[in-house]
Amino acid sequence: MTLTRFFLFLLVVSAAPVALRAQDQSYQDKYVWKTASSGGYSYRYVTNDPMQTRVYTLPNGLTVLLSANHKEPRVAVRIAVRAGSNTDPRNHTGLAHYLEHLLFKGTDKFGSLDWAKEKPYLDQIDALYEQYNIAKDPEQRKRIYHRIDSVSGLASKYSIANEYDKMMTDIGSQGTNAHTSVEETVYEEDIPANAMDKFLLVQAERFRNPIFRLFHTELEAVYEEKNRTLDSDPNKVNEAMLNSLFPTHNYGQQTTIGTVEHLKSPSLNAIRDYYHKYYVPNNMAVIMAGDFDPDQLIAKIAHAFSYMQTRPVALYNPAPEKNLTAPVTKEVFGPSAENMRFAYRTPAVNTRDAVALDLLSSILSNGKAGLLDLNLNKQQKVQGSQAGVQQFKDYGVFIVLGTPKQGQTLEQVDELLMQQVDKLKKGDFDESLVKAIVANGKLSLLEGLEKNDARVGSLMTSFIQHRAAQLDKDVAELDEQATISKKELVAVANKYLGNNYVLIYKRKGEDKNIVKVDKPAITPVETNAGKQSPFCTEDRRDERRSCQPPVAGLQVGHRTCEGGHCRSALCPQQGQRTVPPLLPARYGQLE
Repeated sequence: MTLTRFFLFLLVVSAAPVALRAQDQSYQDKYVWKTASSGGYSYRYVTNDPMQTRVYTLPNGLTVLLSANHKEPRVAVRIAVRAGSNTDPRNHTGLAHYLEHLLFKGTDKFGSLDWAKEKPYLDQIDALYEQYNIAKDPEQRKRIYHRIDSVSGLASKYSIANEYDKMMTDIGSQGTNAHTSVEETVYEEDIPANAMDKFLLVQAERFRNPIFRLFHTELEAVYEEKNRTLDSDPNKVNEAMLNSLFPTHNYGQQTTIGTVEHLKSPSLNAIRDYYHKYYVPNNMAVIMAGDFDPDQLIAKIAHAFSYMQTRPVALYNPAPEKNLTAPVTKEVFGPSAENMRFAYRTPAVNTRDAVALDLLSSILSNGKAGLLDLNLNKQQKVQGSQAGVQQFKDYGVFIVLGTPKQGQTLEQVDELLMQQVDKLKKGDFDESLVKAIVANGKLSLLEGLEKNDARVGSLMTSFIQHRAAQLDKDVAELDEQATISKKELVAVANKYLGNNYVLIYKRKGEDKNIVKVDKPAITPVETNAGKQSPFCTEDRRDERRSCQPPVAGLQVGHRTCEGGHCRSALCPQQGQRTVPPLLPARYGQLE
């Protein structure tokens, strides 16, 4: 079961009495959209949704998804934007990720000691980057960047590094973070329930007029991220796989962090244009799960973000990919252990075939009784194998992965894995396994409903993949899986798992194709640690922002260094978060 599906299944888990309702009631009858009004706002909901999610659409088009959960006095928050590497301009890949970093730098109200004095220097930096962007002569580029570095030092005398983080720390947030992926940029917090008013005040201001200050320090951070991805064998494997599966779609043609060429020539004007194009209320959602009264909270959210104005959004709408008619084989070299995988392109989210394919991946690999588990792993015919589905909006990816034992070749592992896929296609599996998978899915995920992060994670995925309007299908998915017969599963397996796969051999050896990003010399900037902007000190309806100095572990940049989540060039590295080698939470996700 993939991590994406883990969150998605959380929508359908319900208490045992609900799961054991009369069999004559179809899942379509159980999960139906309804409309209600309360507290002066109308919302939609799905009957028998265990999370009791309310789906609001505010007059300016902003989507608000609320799921009350009173287990503890905290609220998990995701502010999601349907903008990622899919929507990066072809000549400025990596732009959405740059913008994510800059949304932590403040506005004309906070993040600056004196905006009027800071602004002329930032205007100069904007103009210098435009010159740098088009300059071709290496010596000229060095001279321009030296000027950027010099003016940035002057501007930093007024900028307050990390003031956003300080404010979040002050109100008790435990989860200040963000990520960018192929279809999304998402800003994350976990706040005390009694800090909601202060939190919304800061968030509304944050998205009102972001100022791109301290850009060259974030540039250094992104360069470092790019160089780490170039050294990462799992990342190289994923890129090779997606590039071959999607020869025209941006899933395979544009990486989230961008190309070396584009990273070397950033444009603040292009980033600003991107912000105005996609950071509009009808392309965003405020998603919360936790201890709150939905009637009171929706009124506060509506008031905080009422200044946003709807604008047309040009959605990414590519031509369909042509079918693969023969296997495509790629080799990736690097220092990590050898492994192999083959992957199939699968259909769009929320189609019945996609639901069936997810079930098929669990029949192959569920950790206990899947074909790979029983026939390969437990019999030690390979060192390890697994299968899963990574689902995007337009397509999915069905992956089968194996690691060889000592003395075994990747080709031998490939043959063993393919034999198990052939069993799927022949129906050589026990039909009772389907019911067991569905039942175990419901039971194992019961505890997930108590966790706010799991709730907002599943709702975020629904919004990003344009499924908020199809929440009834999400809620019903496990019940729908239970209706899929063995005959249908075999038909779907033969339809999608044919001679149309991409085969990746990850071999141990030197990668001679790596070209690193050369990081320019950057003079240390003034951080103004412990200082505060007027926004932090002025009274606002009897609420004073103390904006305390950074706590231990919080450095310049917009990330803490605890737990390996450091994402600033000025923050010491303490290792990277590890993810399973088969299916990271989101392909191409960067922090």
